[in-house]
Amino acid sequence: MKHATSDQITRYADMFAAMGTESRLRIVQLLLSAHPGGLVVGEIQAELGISNSNLSHHLDKLKNEGLVHVSREGTFLRYSANTETLQELLNFLYAECCTRNRAIKPEKIIQVCK
Repeated sequence: MKHATSDQITRYADMFAAMGTESRLRIVQLLLSAHPGGLVVGEIQAELGISNSNLSHHLDKLKNEGLVHVSREGTFLRYSANTETLQELLNFLYAECCTRNRAIKPEKIIQVCK
């Protein structure tokens, strides 16, 4: 993997910033656990106990950074994790820490994923 461009670095930083609150990280974690079907807003709200206005704000931030997909089902909005974008973000970290200078041994990361 080649070095990320300045634009890619900015994009990745924005993605990390979007996940940089406890609530948004919990939302991403919850949506990953519900993959691939995702959850409707009411299910996310019930699981995490976040007010509707706060949840809407958090989901918008994650959607704007491409970290979640949203689809309409009648009067409901269904959210799911954008695994392609999350994989791109993980690949960026992996390339920087595990292949270029081997700051972290790849085997250690694979163990976490098993």
